[in-house]
Amino acid sequence: MRDDGTLDDRFGLDGSIDRSDDTPSIVRSTDSVEASTPRRSLRTRLRGLANPFAARPGRTKLAVATGAVCCLGLVGFSQVGAGAIGGAASPAPSPQEVAERAAVDAASRGMARETTAPVTPTATPSATPSATAKPKPKPKAKPKPKRIVPVAGLDQDQMDNAKKIVQAGREMGVPRRGLVIAVATAMQESNLYNYASGVLPESQNYPHQAIGWDHDSVGLFQQRPSSGWGTVADLMDPEYATKAFLSVLVQIPGWQDMALTDAAQAVQVSAFPWAYAQHEWRATEVVDAILS
Repeated sequence: MRDDGTLDDRFGLDGSIDRSDDTPSIVRSTDSVEASTPRRSLRTRLRGLANPFAARPGRTKLAVATGAVCCLGLVGFSQVGAGAIGGAASPAPSPQEVAERAAVDAASRGMARETTAPVTPTATPSATPSATAKPKPKPKAKPKPKRIVPVAGLDQDQMDNAKKIVQAGREMGVPRRGLVIAVATAMQESNLYNYASGVLPESQNYPHQAIGWDHDSVGLFQQRPSSGWGTVADLMDPEYATKAFLSVLVQIPGWQDMALTDAAQAVQVSAFPWAYAQHEWRATEVVDAILS
């Protein structure tokens, strides 16, 4: 262990290499080692400063590395300089040349885009035009039956029943005279209302406008099922009842030349044969209104 108070750094200023402790000194005193130690250390340091090129291992390595870096820098600089000197410097282009070059570059780029851009195929029109779906025509609304205004003191139900009598007769091809006889007969028998019978409860299961009690007589013409005119369901239908009456009327010889009351009585066989005549003028007015 040293007694000079310094660290053991062999490459520092106070290292073992820089110190010359083994060199004899004429100044060293044998009396006191502690007094000579500071002077020896200072002398050793001064000698190191006086001879900076003394051989030191650490400084030698640093110098070699620094020299290598400097050499590489000189070589690179010499190459750049040689290139600048050996090659002729090209003059800077004028603004006009710069503009021309830019235009040429833009044109070339545009041409490149046109040639390299994918071509989108255009749809060719078909030879035959496609058939367009025609709109379906709207179904025509069925015409509502004409509602005839009641005449001759009748109400709407009576007028509607008279119309059914006229329509049924025209389907049979019965002339106008036969239509008037049929309407006048219904005026006398049922006052142009479709009657059910209190004696036949079955008749009340069908559309009716009144209920009578004359035996089993039903319908517009008060025809009796028991007399063979038809079933209850048939006779409660105004169309069927009318055609049943007219079918018998047109079979009577000379019916068209008979008085209205006689023609009606020939079919109905009523207990009051003269009662039909009172309805002739009203029946005529009703038939005319329906046929007009």
